[in-house]
Amino acid sequence: MDNGDPLYVGLMSGTSVDAIDCAMVRCRGNKVMIVATHEHAIPPHVKTQIAAISHSGKDEIERMGVLDRLLGRLFAEATMQLLHLSSKRPEEIKAIGSHGQTIRHRPPSAAANGKSSFSLQIGDPNTIAEMTSITTIADFRRRDIAAGGEGAPLAPAFHAAAFAKAGVTRAVVNIGGIANASILDGKELLMGFDTGPGNTLLDHWIARHHGQSYDHDGQWSAAGQTHDALLQKLLAHSYFSKTGARSTGKEAFNLPWLDSQLAGLEPIAATDVQTTLMELTCISITNAIRRCPLQVAEVYICGGGSHNAYLMQRLAQHLAPATLANTSVLGMDPDWVEAVTFAWLASRTLEGLSGNSPMVTGASGARILGGLYPGRYLKI
Repeated sequence: MDNGDPLYVGLMSGTSVDAIDCAMVRCRGNKVMIVATHEHAIPPHVKTQIAAISHSGKDEIERMGVLDRLLGRLFAEATMQLLHLSSKRPEEIKAIGSHGQTIRHRPPSAAANGKSSFSLQIGDPNTIAEMTSITTIADFRRRDIAAGGEGAPLAPAFHAAAFAKAGVTRAVVNIGGIANASILDGKELLMGFDTGPGNTLLDHWIARHHGQSYDHDGQWSAAGQTHDALLQKLLAHSYFSKTGARSTGKEAFNLPWLDSQLAGLEPIAATDVQTTLMELTCISITNAIRRCPLQVAEVYICGGGSHNAYLMQRLAQHLAPATLANTSVLGMDPDWVEAVTFAWLASRTLEGLSGNSPMVTGASGARILGGLYPGRYLKI
């Protein structure tokens, strides 16, 4: 790639709500090169508001409207900080691709009636475009849902573009709050799906018992014993028996659900619960990959879970004889794959190309994703 290729910014805030990941990339077709990155803090009071609005409650429309604008400003500030750190000007950026913050995800596979399915992300793109002067592409999920799809996961199309290799069957697994996997058969995307909880239950359980936002290197998880009866109850969740197009979120896997599973058992030490939650994440990922019609030889991890040493150790043991590594060995830092995905999706939108994978989401066909919010320097 050369310095004449367009610059895009990708913004991602996931289920874990740990920070806004910002990546500036050069895009040319399916080729991307990271130019600069920035992790932008989300203030604690904003995290609290996101957690509260993610469940039905009093005055939620009012609270959502206020939070939508607040997050829009925060995403814009993150972008401007990225530009400052990279010594770039707004007019040098062709577009921003903003995933937004998911506050509800009710896909067809989880809805009682497919026509009632929806996915909602906030972080007002009008505010981002106004504050940055950069054209912003956002709301990527809902067109796929309108076409009968799950609206997620969207990453597999990018995983295929960035990581597929002829003659090799690979899985690329993003472990954020929820984990998703892309199965690559040589240069082709074979399938993709959410596997279930990634870090979300682990993070919430350690926050409840130790006030920590995450289990550093899985040290607390490694200190306990797997509780087999609890593990079997957790694995009995209906999501794990689903096949085909499927996606999930914190609506299905959350502390109230975990508490309900614990209620019917004798008291279990908190450490052992954490160890069991680690096994739930690793086994659900492994089982989903092994149900694929082809044997996967290589598995590559991205997202926050790639930094959890115990998680990576347990995954390697479960997935053997497949090899396990993170995406850095494929040339992309695992911390930035999701943000880069949305920069790439923005480039697809402006080029008039589809961004979804119908075989993954179950949509009735390929669709150009996202709404366009023009900036001062609109370039098409």
